[in-house]
Amino acid sequence: MYSQYDDIVARLNQDRLWDFPGGVHPPELKSMSNQQPIATIPMASKLYVTVKQHIGVEGSIVVKQGDRVLKGQALTKSTNPFAVPVHAPTSGVVSNISKHVSAHPSGIAELTIEISTDEFETWAPLSPILDYQQKPKTKIIEAICNAGISGMGGAGFPTHIKASPKKNVEFLIINGVECEPYITSDDRLMREHAWQIRQGIDVLVHLLSPKLVIIGIENNKPEAIQAMQLACQENAKYRVVAIPTKYPAGGEKQLIQVLTNREVPGNGLPIDVGVIMQNVGTCFAIADAIFSGKPLIQRVVTLTGEAFKRPQNVWAPIGTPISHLLEIGHYREHKQREPKLIMGGPMMGFEILDQAVPVVKITNCILAPAAHEVEASSTEQPCIRCSACADACPASLLPQQLFWHSKAKEYDKSQEYNLFDCIECGACAYVCPSEIPLVHYYRVAKADIRAQEHEKDQADKARLRFEARKERLEREQKEREEKHARAAEARKQAMSEKGNDAKDKIAAALARAKAKKQGQQSSASLVEESQQSQSTSELASTSAPSEKQDKVAAAIARAKAKREAAKAASQAQQPEQQSTTAPSVKQEKVAVAIAKAKAKREAIKKAQGEAQAPSPQATNTENSKIDADSASQASETEHSSATETVSAEQLKKQKIAQAVAKAKAKRQAAKQTSSDDAATPQTTTTDSVEPKVPASANKNSETTKQQVEKPAKRRSNAATTEDSAPAQSAAEIRKQKVEAAVAKAREKNLAAKAKRAQAKSKMAKQKPNNQDET
Repeated sequence: MYSQYDDIVARLNQDRLWDFPGGVHPPELKSMSNQQPIATIPMASKLYVTVKQHIGVEGSIVVKQGDRVLKGQALTKSTNPFAVPVHAPTSGVVSNISKHVSAHPSGIAELTIEISTDEFETWAPLSPILDYQQKPKTKIIEAICNAGISGMGGAGFPTHIKASPKKNVEFLIINGVECEPYITSDDRLMREHAWQIRQGIDVLVHLLSPKLVIIGIENNKPEAIQAMQLACQENAKYRVVAIPTKYPAGGEKQLIQVLTNREVPGNGLPIDVGVIMQNVGTCFAIADAIFSGKPLIQRVVTLTGEAFKRPQNVWAPIGTPISHLLEIGHYREHKQREPKLIMGGPMMGFEILDQAVPVVKITNCILAPAAHEVEASSTEQPCIRCSACADACPASLLPQQLFWHSKAKEYDKSQEYNLFDCIECGACAYVCPSEIPLVHYYRVAKADIRAQEHEKDQADKARLRFEARKERLEREQKEREEKHARAAEARKQAMSEKGNDAKDKIAAALARAKAKKQGQQSSASLVEESQQSQSTSELASTSAPSEKQDKVAAAIARAKAKREAAKAASQAQQPEQQSTTAPSVKQEKVAVAIAKAKAKREAIKKAQGEAQAPSPQATNTENSKIDADSASQASETEHSSATETVSAEQLKKQKIAQAVAKAKAKRQAAKQTSSDDAATPQTTTTDSVEPKVPASANKNSETTKQQVEKPAKRRSNAATTEDSAPAQSAAEIRKQKVEAAVAKAREKNLAAKAKRAQAKSKMAKQKPNNQDET
């Protein structure tokens, strides 16, 4: 039944409390360590600051190896609300950043910052907030977060999250019960620093504005109760209440039930019943952060157990290795059957696997029990179904059924029996006669379920992302289609609204486009017709010269044949170079050459007779090279006169056509020569045994060739210059053509004279041979 605020206050005034089900009464054994004040210990040479020491996410490291850090300097930072920074417990140098064994039952390695300490302990700049009541609450909450404060009662939940709830708070409960056997850290803290704890409570009251503050302390700590009553006597809203000693009265849900008779839902939080709970160590750290500006860099740790020669409470810097605390407490290993160290109390603590494990923010005790303090570990026995575990469970669960399903990994059924409502207090295992480590099975089952749920959550998120993306693409596609449809409808509507005017405009635009297209086609046809007329005129102007050039080339071929025949005749007239049978061979060769010349002459005459417009100058070239030169000169003169009326733009085209015609003539002459050579194989064989020619004849032939080649080169140079020259007027072109024709005629006359002299000498040599033929 949910109790109302007034009923709870009336009951507290009568010193009447409620109770929770179950619970056990183990030996307290607190007097061993609570007789001495909290001691300050020397700093260890190495500190191992674990990056994540709370429930939530770890921050990002802001230092690197080799950096020098100051005492209280932040080592990590994060913008995530569930991230809490860690700080350097002292000044020194960051010697390493790597994974190190952690304060966990499995001893798993976690990311750790290793600091090599110095003896100076130089502080970083501090920023206290003495006038916190005049500051915005958000700034106070930010200061608590930046100080790295998380729940120091064992859960490690970020304090700044609990200090900014979204619901109204009726009760602020300060937990000073400390029900675990052996542990006295909170007891000594309340005895020695009650006033500072009160200051931390004041800050929380400023942030939460509760109706009532209840400070719960077990009645086995009378000195702590007296100190807190003295510190809180000035404020009537603060109530110090003594709680009956019973384990686990210090549990969050159990203490709320004892003080308010309200039960926190299984999947809920204390704020759901109007309650916020903080530990006395957390209140002390809040006061230190607000009034001194110091972050959480140390805490009180109880060193207890008969294996310690000097059990006590010490201020242990965060990151101090357990081995250093063992030296402080004078750990005596011989007092134990085997080395056994427990972090926490005997009920909820876990065994330390490595003495290099560092102190973290939730470390409250290091227990080193002697051999007679703990029972020897025995083999687990079968469950006898005595139900003692169910009677001792403070959460009203069924530990026996949870054990069976957890051991069989039937996690669905375990959750049906409210596995996650178990607070792992160890009361069931404490009373179990079969020595079954029930809490161990529950922890393993919870870890497996969390891993499965994490995987399932990741898969669900991936599926949701895929479905959301698919839905978004479909929605965008639909929106595009609707947009296009609306645009088409708007166009149709606009067309219908404009009516005939729009249609007339479209028709006019189409008509203009057609007219423009027709104009382009007509202009293109005119250009083609003009090009065709120009090409026709060019062909007409170049057809006659090309025919004349072909005839000239034929005459040149005949002259070459005559020259070869003359050479053969001259070879026949030299008996000193022939054998006894040489005259007959020469006569045969001469006869063959004459026959070839005659055949060529007949072929040329026949070709000239078939021509359309034979030239009289071309017919005279059958007997001499001189006539051929004059015919070529006449053709060039005719060509220049025909092109006088041609425009400057057509000159290049005509010259190209002339060059093509010349190339064709040369090709035909070469073909005729090759065919003649193939018809007279004997002549080619005699070429290898050519008679010696007089030096004068060779010189004359060479000079003649040079004289003939020079005009040709000059003509080619003139043609190239004419091609490269820009377009000129018709009068200038006509003048240049006349000058070029005159120069060519002079050059050809000189060449003709040289050739005429050579021809005379050859004719003189050929007369005896002609007489023999006749």
